[in-house]
Parts: sequence; structure tokens; C-alpha cells
Amino acid sequence: MAGEANPVEAGLLEELMDRAWPAPDREEVAGWVMRSAGGVTQRANSVWPRAAVADAAALRAATLWYRSRRLPLIFQVFDDPRSAELNALLDAGGFTRQSETFIMTRGAEGIPPGAVPGVEISDTPSEEWLRLWWTVDGRGGDTELEIARGILAGCPSLYALLRADDGVPAAVGRLALPPGALRADIPGGWGGIYCMATGPEHRRQRYARRILDALLSAGVDNGAADFWLMVTAGNTAAQSLYAGAGFVERGRYLYRQAPLQRALSGC
Repeated sequence: MAGEANPVEAGLLEELMDRAWPAPDREEVAGWVMRSAGGVTQRANSVWPRAAVADAAALRAATLWYRSRRLPLIFQVFDDPRSAELNALLDAGGFTRQSETFIMTRGAEGIPPGAVPGVEISDTPSEEWLRLWWTVDGRGGDTELEIARGILAGCPSLYALLRADDGVPAAVGRLALPPGALRADIPGGWGGIYCMATGPEHRRQRYARRILDALLSAGVDNGAADFWLMVTAGNTAAQSLYAGAGFVERGRYLYRQAPLQRALSGC
């Protein structure tokens, strides 16, 4: 794997990713962190196996936990040797593999501080920001959007918005600054790039690159020395954007979902 992370860095990135996208309903059982957010996003509605546990009893407990919330049982499984036994357990249970995702990182070297002209930065998402992001990436209506708003509010963040010449929002992005990731007494904090979205009519006009540059500069201004982001394996255009901005692959994960249970029929 290109740029494979060492186990210490991989564990840190997992922790930061969990803090940056916090599920409102969570519980840790036997080293597995159960997360639920009304079905809004896989990340916030999946098990994060914080500990390398592959136990049938824990799997039964996870099944019941998600069943009580009327959600499918999904694991976020990272591609490293720690996951071998868990993958074997899930293979035996017929869990599917879906949504393979690359984790990419870069340092702050070469990122200029200061504002990027034309990009609006705020510490809360405006209604315009939310609507553009949700139009591009959202799944559901206003109820689901409110759940997503709560997830965003669960981590201190900066929000970037760039308008087209006619004043219409063209692109948005978010820089998550998880609690504990930036401390004045510890040099070298982390920032996470999330929610990169460009309106369909504004693509291929470098709006996304300007948003990314603005978020990276804002991160430097706030003490970040390293950055991470996630991009799906099938999104080659975004991968090219991030590689061009200096990001390299450091790891991968995918989601593993339990087979759907068919209800009994007949009389």
C-alpha cells in the first residue's frame, strides 16, 4: 500500500476521525465503539473496533445494539494486520464489503498562512453552506439534515464557502479541529478536511482547489502541523485534486455490513 501508516499513526488517525465526526449516540462494549446517528452517514452509524477484538459474544451484543435502534449492523474496518481476526469473523457471518476509502495525509510544510482571496471562513456553517453541502452529499430531507448539523457541531471546526461571480455559493468545505488535536503546549496538531462539495454547475473551475487551499491555510493559522482527509476509492477526480495539493495515501478502510435478515412470510 502506498505510504502505509505505522500502527501508532494509524491508531491516532482512527481516534481523530472518530472525534471529527462524532455520533450523538455511542457506547463502548468490549473494545468496540457502537455509534448511531439515526442512519445519517455510514461513519456515524457503524462500529469502530477501537480494540483488536474478534469475539462472537461481542458480535451478538453489537447485533442487538443496532437492532434496538432499527439500524443495520455495519463495521468500519481499517486495512491493517490488526483487523485480520475481525475480518475472519465477519467473513464467517457473510458481511459484505463496501465503500472502500483512502486515508490521505500531508504536513503543513509549504502551506502559506493567511486568507485565500474570495473564500469566506467561519466557525459555524451558514444555511447557505449547509444547503450546498447537503445538495451534493446529503441523503434525506430536513430531518436528516438536522441530524447532520448536530454531528458537525460535535467537533470544533472551520467552514469555508466560495461564491461564483453571480454571488451564488459554488463550493464549500470543512476543517475539523478535534479536541486534543491542537494544544499550545504540544507542537504538531492535526486538522481534518471534510465535506468538500462543489455545485454541479461550478465544477472544473478550480473552486474546490481554492476551498482546499483556504482550509489548509486556516489550519496553519490555528496551529495544525499535519492534515488528513478521506476519499472513496472510486472518486478518482478528488484523488487527483488531493494528490496535487500534496496529500499521499496513508491507509484504507471499508465498511462491512451484516446480511439483511428476511422477515418470515406466510400464515
